[in-house]
Amino acid sequence: MTYHVTIFGINLTLKPIAFTLPIGSGWDIYWYGIIIAFGFLLAILYAYKNAKRFNINIDRMLDVVLVTTPVAILCARTYYLIFDGEKLESFSEFFGFGGSGFSGLAIYGGVIGAFLCGGLMCYIRKVNILDMFDLTALGFLIGQGIGRWGNFMNQEAFGTFTGSSFWGMTSERTVSELGEGLVHPCFLYESIWCLLGFFIISKLSKTRSFSGETLLMYGVWYGFERMFLELIRTDSLMIGNLKVSCLLSAVLFLTCGIMLIVLKKKYHIKETEATYIPMITDEEIKDTEEVKIDEQNN
Repeated sequence: MTYHVTIFGINLTLKPIAFTLPIGSGWDIYWYGIIIAFGFLLAILYAYKNAKRFNINIDRMLDVVLVTTPVAILCARTYYLIFDGEKLESFSEFFGFGGSGFSGLAIYGGVIGAFLCGGLMCYIRKVNILDMFDLTALGFLIGQGIGRWGNFMNQEAFGTFTGSSFWGMTSERTVSELGEGLVHPCFLYESIWCLLGFFIISKLSKTRSFSGETLLMYGVWYGFERMFLELIRTDSLMIGNLKVSCLLSAVLFLTCGIMLIVLKKKYHIKETEATYIPMITDEEIKDTEEVKIDEQNN
């Protein structure tokens, strides 16, 4: 399988399959998976380096990650199958055996699975859940920013026609699904947005007001972008006429946005109330000293 891709006027030849393992009739390993694995590795390295800043024990964090990661992948696959409506002829197809490779994953399914399983593991290993989620959110931005390039290798996650002679992409796949013309490279939009979000939110996390603040920032940042991006994507998972990710992103953006505003305001009030207010001001102290001096002189 080969795609001849033109993006920003540059012609490229892409082969989605990196190599094939001799398992059964052959198990294809896609660049998609390799790129996602690379993004995951960078996220783990970031978490390892910054765990102490989030008050997290590194050994316990790794325990949480080791159990949560495979569960998140299975949830991403399950989520995709539920909303895509794909019918499996055998259970082995769930894992991609039979030449297709492990394909058909949905980011939101992985995110939901990671937080549910991660929360349980944090409870078992006695790790502060909100601190762990704050660190995890930054890891997600790294993984999503890098991982979207796997969609480029598969020529998926693209949008409608751009109407631009430069800012767009075309390949055999886009032509077969939409016809001749340049389409929006949605994978690129999300990659840039997530990586930009990582640098901004990572910097803000150094002065976070409360545990869970970074997680809420992630929800606002990613939910806002995905909500609008889904409007132009052509391969969205659907519930009837509704785009699942668009609806979920809107809920994520609004919920996290409201919670962030309320909790920031609540923290600010507590911080103000906790501020020391002296019983006597500097001016009053000065006046008192001047009175004592006058009395002594008299």
